[in-house]
Amino acid sequence: MTPVLYLPHGAGPLPLLDDPSQSTLSTFLKTIPAHLGNPTAVLVISAHWEEKQPTLTGSKTPQLIYDYYGFEPRAYTLEYKAQGAPDLAKKVEKYLHVKDIQAHIDETRGFDHGVFVPLKLMYPQAHLPIVQLSLVKSLSPSLHIHMGEALRPLRQEGVLIIGSGLSFHNMRAYGLPTIQGEAFDCWLQKTLLESDYETAKQKLITWENAPQARYAHPREEHLLPLHVCFGASTQGAKLAFSDSFMGAKVSAFLWE
Repeated sequence: MTPVLYLPHGAGPLPLLDDPSQSTLSTFLKTIPAHLGNPTAVLVISAHWEEKQPTLTGSKTPQLIYDYYGFEPRAYTLEYKAQGAPDLAKKVEKYLHVKDIQAHIDETRGFDHGVFVPLKLMYPQAHLPIVQLSLVKSLSPSLHIHMGEALRPLRQEGVLIIGSGLSFHNMRAYGLPTIQGEAFDCWLQKTLLESDYETAKQKLITWENAPQARYAHPREEHLLPLHVCFGASTQGAKLAFSDSFMGAKVSAFLWE
């Protein structure tokens, strides 16, 4: 069965620009594929795409979306020539429909930086076809878990499911002398590593009750890719990465 991975994608394009603040994360992204087997395709849920209903990229040759601002010129000439997978997009749409989740395919949308930044480090040869799946604007935790549950059959078919976000995402806190939020990361680890599925599911649905939850995520778009990954899992997670990132503790989780 192909693994599921929730990862921190870093700050904009900086992991690809050799920025020292991203070095530990970049090393993780370069080395984690050794633990992911040999997938035939990748489905990425990125924090940077929201639609009214789950939407999939359907282009065979998707362009890159440089959805970040204020970086050096080469950040806007980065390339990652991975192919899309229209047939996979249709299959994902079908699996969602089976679980009564209406979905849509967008044949023109490209890959945002939540996709191409980590994937360029993980699979620099760009040999795996990729489909991106949007979040839903309602930001419903239960819906995103349900989406993940609908995607479980993909794991039997060699598709690597990646949730791309950050387990801590408070833009105003980055750079402060002292950043809180570690209690939320500890809660997240305990929930995913020690709880049975149903217990963890209820905790993730009510994640706002966790310690320092709204400090760690004033808005939850960088957390919800984890909910999709969790829904696609069938057993407890392993801690794949946990370190300081721009002064805050962030973690990655792997379901094998």
